[in-house]
Amino acid sequence: MAEAEMSYREKRWSLQGMTALVTGGTRGIGRAILEEMASFGAAVHTCSRNQTELNRSLEEWKTKGYSVTGSVCDLTSPPQREKLMDAVSSVFQGKLNILVNNAGTTIPKEAIDYTDEDYRTIMGTNLDSAYHICQLTHPLLKASGNGSIVFISSVAGVIGIPLSSVYAASKGYPGDRT
Repeated sequence: MAEAEMSYREKRWSLQGMTALVTGGTRGIGRAILEEMASFGAAVHTCSRNQTELNRSLEEWKTKGYSVTGSVCDLTSPPQREKLMDAVSSVFQGKLNILVNNAGTTIPKEAIDYTDEDYRTIMGTNLDSAYHICQLTHPLLKASGNGSIVFISSVAGVIGIPLSSVYAASKGYPGDRT
């Protein structure tokens, strides 16, 4: 590839100067998204319920040269979500370019075996927190002048998957609206 072409491609795919929040970024899809964004130059903040896991990940990212910060946050807790947003606002000087609502959980069970607590945990993590985080980030996204929100969904929201009825409801697809 020619040097000029490489420069164009690098610029085209650059996230240099952009800020992002990736919920649940220490594992799985969230980790992959976070690392890809950081490799393209974005400054990223993430959250995890587990301090040890968060610290280990932050150290790894530091050795890779990524600009990543993090907070401990149980997204099922509205006060903890608000505290997370205070941290994000502070780290990124009141501006956020990208929100990735990635955090999710499931508890595989037969539909009749779910408890109220199971339901609250799944819906609180997968649906309620994503909605509330969108509300909380709105001023930061608006202040950036260039805000984007990404929701990580699941095929379980479209087709039946055994032992996943509540998870499927939390990841539901509204269908074609044309």
